[in-house]
Amino acid sequence: MTGMHMQPILIYSTFPSAQEAKTVASALLEDRLIACANISAPVTSLYRWEGKLEQNEEVVLIAKTRVTLAEAAAGRIKALHSYQCPCVVILPILGGYTPFLEWLAAETLDKPPK
Repeated sequence: MTGMHMQPILIYSTFPSAQEAKTVASALLEDRLIACANISAPVTSLYRWEGKLEQNEEVVLIAKTRVTLAEAAAGRIKALHSYQCPCVVILPILGGYTPFLEWLAAETLDKPPK
């Protein structure tokens, strides 16, 4: 993989249900903002929210895409998400199996839609 536009990244997000995670992943796939998504459930999330300690079961979504689409994909997740302040973080991929990374690039848009 060469060039910054081909740089692969992961987007990590959590959801209140598997159905919501699937709906969001499907929208991102339809728009070719991601190449694939993994949905894992349940996870136990512990956090502080509005001054109180909280504990909930959530679903994790890990989406694979390229750096040039990261902000568009993250924005779409935020727009479709039911949480007031969703966890949406972008993580670099430092390397990996070249054929997989080439497939990831081939399955996503070259640049964000306008």
